[in-house]
Formats: sequence, C-alpha cells, structure tokens
Amino acid sequence: MVEQAPEGWTDTERELWEAFRRGNVFDRRSGDADTDDPFGDAVWGPGRTVRARVLAHLLLAGPAAATGRVASLRLNGVSVTGALNLAGGDIGHYVELRDCRFEQKILISEAGASTLRFVRCLIPRMEASRLATTGDLHLARCRIPEGIRLTDAKIGTDLLLNQTVLGCDRFGRAVSADGMAVHQDFEADRIEVHGELSLRTTRIGGRFSLRGAQLHAVPQNRICLNAVRITVGHTCYLTSSADAGWSGSRSYYGSGYGQVAPPGAPSTPFRAYGQVRLSDARFDGACLISGEFHLEGDDELSLRRIHTPELRFACRVRPTGPVSLTRARVGNLVDTPEAWPRGKHLGLTGFVYENLRPAAPFTVQQRIAWLEGASADFQPESYEQLAAALRRDGADDDAREVLYAKQRRRRQTLPLPARIWGRVQDATVGYGYRPGRAGLWLLLAWALGSAWFATHQPEPLKLDERPHWNPVLYTLSQLIPVVDLGQQGWNPGGLSQYVSAGLVIVGWLLATTVVAGASRMLQRG
Repeated sequence: MVEQAPEGWTDTERELWEAFRRGNVFDRRSGDADTDDPFGDAVWGPGRTVRARVLAHLLLAGPAAATGRVASLRLNGVSVTGALNLAGGDIGHYVELRDCRFEQKILISEAGASTLRFVRCLIPRMEASRLATTGDLHLARCRIPEGIRLTDAKIGTDLLLNQTVLGCDRFGRAVSADGMAVHQDFEADRIEVHGELSLRTTRIGGRFSLRGAQLHAVPQNRICLNAVRITVGHTCYLTSSADAGWSGSRSYYGSGYGQVAPPGAPSTPFRAYGQVRLSDARFDGACLISGEFHLEGDDELSLRRIHTPELRFACRVRPTGPVSLTRARVGNLVDTPEAWPRGKHLGLTGFVYENLRPAAPFTVQQRIAWLEGASADFQPESYEQLAAALRRDGADDDAREVLYAKQRRRRQTLPLPARIWGRVQDATVGYGYRPGRAGLWLLLAWALGSAWFATHQPEPLKLDERPHWNPVLYTLSQLIPVVDLGQQGWNPGGLSQYVSAGLVIVGWLLATTVVAGASRMLQRG
C-alpha cells in the first residue's frame, strides 16, 4: 500500500509529497520573469505556497521512494511559509531549491546532509553552525538580508556563494564562518556583502575565490573581511572577474567562473570598503591581490605574518590607507610600483621574500623609494632584505645601490658630528660603494699639491745633501706616505708645512676609506 500524505495538507503540499517520492522537480513557475522573480513584489498564491513544516517532514521523516526512483526535494518557484527548522536532523536526501522565497529563516545547525543547493532564493537568514555535509553547499545568486552563520561547519566538497547578496545581523556580521572547514573550493565570485565576512581559522582545501566581490563594512563594524589565521590549500583570489558570461547567466557559476580576464577586457574588480584582515594566513599555492581597497580612518589591509610561496600585489588603484606586511614570509613577490600606498602607509618590518618578480618595470630607485616610503623610522633589515633578493637575481650593482641608500638613510638618525663625518664619506667615496670618487679626489689633491710645490720648493732636510727635486713625486709621496719615492729628504716650512700635512691627512682618509669600501665589496661578492 502506498503511503499517503498526512491529513491537513493542502492540495499543493500533497502534489509535493508525490513529487518527492518520485524525485521529480516540483516546478510552480509561471514563465513570466516578473512574476517568477523571488526578489520581486508579485504575490504568489496558494498554488505556489507550502509550509516549512511540510518540507521538514519530507526531509526528516518523508515517505519511501517510489519503486525505481530516488526520493529528493527539488523545488522551483515556491514560497515557503514559517521557519524551516532542520536543526540537529539527518538529511539523507538531495535538496535543490531554485527561485524560491522563504518567509522566515532556515535553521539547520548541527544537522547532517549530503548536498544542499539553494539557487536564486530569498532567505531572510540561515543558521547553519556545525552543519556537516558530505557534498556541496550552494547558496549562489541568493539574497540573504540578515546573513549566514556557518561557524564550525564542515563542507564535504565545495561551498559556493557566487553572486549572492548578503546583509548583516545586529552585530554587523554578514557571514559568521569562523572555524569552518571546506574540503575543496570556496567560491564567492561577485558576492555583495554589507557587513563583516568572518572566516577566522577557516580551513579550505582548494581555492578561495573572491573575484569581483564587493565587500562593504557597516557603521557598527568597520571590518569587511576578517580571515585571520585562514588556511588555503591552493590559491586565494582577491582579483577582478571578467564580465563576459555573468550577466543573465542562469547557472550558479556563470560562464565567467574561474576565468582570468584577458588584458583590456571588461571586468569587475574586487572592492573592499573597510578593514581587511589576513593576518597569520597560510596560502599553499599563492595569494593574488589586484583589487581596490578603500580604507578610511583606522582601516588597514593587514597581511601580517602571512606565509605563501607567491604573493602577487598588483592593484591598479593604490590603497587609500595602510598596508602591513610585517613579518610576512613569501617566496616570489610579484608587484608593480603603482600598487603600493604612499605617505608612510606601508609596513615592511621583518618582511621576508626570496625573489622579486615585478609584473611591470620596477627600477632600483623605485625599490628604494618603496622602502623609504614604508616607515618614518630607519629599518636597516629592510634594506638588507632587498639587497639580498637583488643579489640572488644577479643584480649586484642594484644591491650595492640599495646598501648605499641604507647608509645615507642611517646618517639621518645619527648625532651631528657623526652626520658631518657621514657627509664627508658620502661626498668622497659614497660610503665605500662609490670607490671611483676617491680616485678623483686623490687626483685633484695630487694636481693641486704638485702645482703648489712646483713654485714652493722646500729646503733640504740636511744642508750637506741635496736630493733631486720632483714636485709631482713629492706630492704623491705625501698622499701615499707608505711608499718611498725618493723624496723624503726635504723639509717643508711655513705654509708649505701645512700643505704637506694636509696632503698626508687627505691621503690617509681617502686611502683607508677606499680599502674599507673594497673590502666591503669583496665581502658582498
């Protein structure tokens, strides 16, 4: 005997009972786009209305499947009245709802399910903390005015939120998914969020994509993306989304899903209006950032202590506030000069990167300006890090240029006497990184000294000995006193004595600085 629908069910609900047994799609759409719009104002009558407790009955204690069929709940264009409460239940059936309206929130916390798909549905709020699915959870193209709670949920395969519009709860949180685990991909391309998207300590086995996402902080909560200590098994995308294929697409992906926008093609950038926190995150593949960050007041893009083999930072619009990479560790740094903020809004303290792979021409002078624009305080380790990366790429001349800039920047922090001495070193030999300057100064001193002594020959040191006089060799012997050029038998007096002493001092200073600079270059080599 075939099990019958319970007493008190409406004719529409009885039809749904039979469709559930047979695994058929229960479609109540009229075919008119305005009437079928779940977000519109059209009134849906009794023929398109079922009670939430009827759906709960079917999913938790529904009838056996018809012979040769697989029971499933598949609804199109249906209005659900009342709160759908599946909390703690075991949902063993496939669930797919399209173009549906829910009058009240969905309660599915602590439940177990296979695959749940809600596509283009209006859902006031979804409570799904500690939900465990063996398959996908799809909430694509939906509108959820009061947000979602997915705290500690476990998604067996993919979590999809593409093109969904989310509002927030009274605490300013639109998505509360701290501690969530997604076995494969978390895709939220072109999502629109008004409130905090919180993913603290979330673990994602595959990709985490926010291509073309629009994230807006709200007055009561200035955080728009909070992904502190997130772990991503592949790549994180905070990048643009190609426009082609998305507009009017009826799928929950859109044909633009996962595609990289070709150069010059229309695209929608990732935009964040508020704080973005990715501190202590781990990205096993790469972290790609090319969006727009509109930061106001104390807002910040925090990449503190992130770990990733590759960080691509190629924003077309400079962030309007601070960007912090303090103690971050990356393999390849792929960036452009125009991507970084200006005005001491860049934190690079302890930032470690192995290789520089600029996506656009990035000169060594621009790199030095990048460092010097990072902080008001002198940070020598930042210069050493940049020089080491340049040397690994074989750019030894650029590395020396960076270390020279380090010494000039350091001079500004020294007391006045040390600053004066530093200027002398800079002007003469460029702190040892410009040894050619010393040769020019020595030649100038040699020429001036030779000209002086050509007209001011000193008296012999011994009256009974008169060595051959050569003003050029005498001047050179004063500049390099450790070398005997046969001009040691003269005794300058008066003003010539001071000129000679000056040549000796200048020679020692220039010679020792040249030796120090040569030693430094050999050590760097």
